[in-house]
Amino acid sequence: MTMPHHKNFGTAFERYLICFLSLTTGLVLIYLAVEGPLLLNTIHYKTSTSGIFQIKGQDLINLFLLGPLLICSSIALYFMKEISKYLIILTPLYLIYYVLSYTIGLEWSSVTYSGNSEHYSFYFLFVMVSALITLLYALSIFPKLFQHSLKKNQLMIYSIIFVVFILLFSSMWFKEVISVIQTGTTPGYNEAPAGFWTIRFLDLGFTIPVGLISVYLLWTRPTETYSVQFMFYGFFITMISAVNAMGIMMFLNNDPLFTVGSMAVFMILALIVFTGFIFIIKNFKRV
Repeated sequence: MTMPHHKNFGTAFERYLICFLSLTTGLVLIYLAVEGPLLLNTIHYKTSTSGIFQIKGQDLINLFLLGPLLICSSIALYFMKEISKYLIILTPLYLIYYVLSYTIGLEWSSVTYSGNSEHYSFYFLFVMVSALITLLYALSIFPKLFQHSLKKNQLMIYSIIFVVFILLFSSMWFKEVISVIQTGTTPGYNEAPAGFWTIRFLDLGFTIPVGLISVYLLWTRPTETYSVQFMFYGFFITMISAVNAMGIMMFLNNDPLFTVGSMAVFMILALIVFTGFIFIIKNFKRV
């Protein structure tokens, strides 16, 4: 006996499960943001002062963007709205990155810092497992047939700008990694080495390759990989929003690690990413 499918939303069990996971994950994100250093300061993360400022920025995005987005996607999916297929695929990659940075990215072996975030481990574990299950479901129900109207000259301009700035971003991280290799340190490294390596490896090994792959797929398999493009852009939009919020928090708190140059790069990247997302949406239509 097979379970019935409803309007390409998978089985009823799958849909209800993802509704529950998305709703609960959204509430968990809001709860962790409220309990964290941004508001109640009940959760103490074992990291540097600069790291706390950055956590405040990311919690701000979780509170006002990711949490509400997950709750809205859950409601839309429950009522089998077509837009839910596009909403639920936006968040999983960001959530996985978020959990890894908030867990393995902390200075657990340091005697300089104190914290209690390990008491919230199962909340973070739930978010990560939920993100993985949601990712697989979202890819399975995302519409498959699209046609595009991409013009090569426009795509070329966008691709060049995007690649140049993402490589500029990667060069900033490579410069810091090389500095640590050659001298043993770089600004902020001594205060939070675990956080340094976690973010550099996630960005250099995941975020930046994903960005370059997305551009490659636009040229080689635009219609066949639209679901992947949408997933990638969901990650870019949420992540670059969080990164800019981190920078703003660092600036407002007079963090010595804040630099105008880095902030400018991230703000321009945000503009490129949002422009690119609009560019993609406008040039793809369902068949």
